[in-house]
Amino acid sequence: MTVWVSAWLAGAAAPDDVLDALEPWGEAHDVLAADDHTAAATGLPGPTDRPTSMTFLLAALRRVGPAGASGPARLVLAAPGDPRGLPGPGAFSTAVLEAGEGLLFADIGYGLVPCPLGDGLLRWAVHSIPEPVAPEEQVSLREAEYALREQVRESATTLTSLGVAQHRPGVREEIEAALRARPRSLWPDGMPPDSLRVLQRADEVDAILTAASVDDPGGALSATTARARADALRPLATAVRVARRAAVAEAVRILAGSADRR
Repeated sequence: MTVWVSAWLAGAAAPDDVLDALEPWGEAHDVLAADDHTAAATGLPGPTDRPTSMTFLLAALRRVGPAGASGPARLVLAAPGDPRGLPGPGAFSTAVLEAGEGLLFADIGYGLVPCPLGDGLLRWAVHSIPEPVAPEEQVSLREAEYALREQVRESATTLTSLGVAQHRPGVREEIEAALRARPRSLWPDGMPPDSLRVLQRADEVDAILTAASVDDPGGALSATTARARADALRPLATAVRVARRAAVAEAVRILAGSADRR
């Protein structure tokens, strides 16, 4: 969503392209403003109204802001203890921490948070962000990829020393199944291959992270060892988030730049 809506705002994608790209992530998508103030400011339905469609959301993003101009979106991936990318305390930050993801339009003061509702429905909540937003953290793709690689090595070493990195039958199949289960992402023309490579690597590490968090069948870790395992894996989860943010930020920068040159 962050890549596609940024490409659309820059004139590098059509609205139908955005809608088609979201389909693998939900059979249906709808939109509500998170509060009545945001509903009044955007013209979108409020939290107790009947939801509207993504088409109306895209139109609202064109309308709001100075002269109707919206800058590119930022991917926000935050977790307890890792608030990077959040604008500060508020309903949007709380919702992102609960969902684990969101996207931020810093230039116009709005954010979106997805919420799966079951039966293939994905709802997007639109939040107002009245406070000024700090500049986006600048992490190069090379730096993010290196950090991801180093954290894989360090986490593996730590888990081995804890005695919780033993081989589990079928773990490779678990990882492959997790990767196959991810929706197949569609990307705009001109999507940079370096961003795609880092996103794929982050997906692979995320699947490994999930597998490493599972106990052996019939086994049970002590509370102390379980905490130590969680502590060892936490930097790896952070590295995955940083890599994804860096890859998306680079893609948005290149796609918006190519549209400007045209």
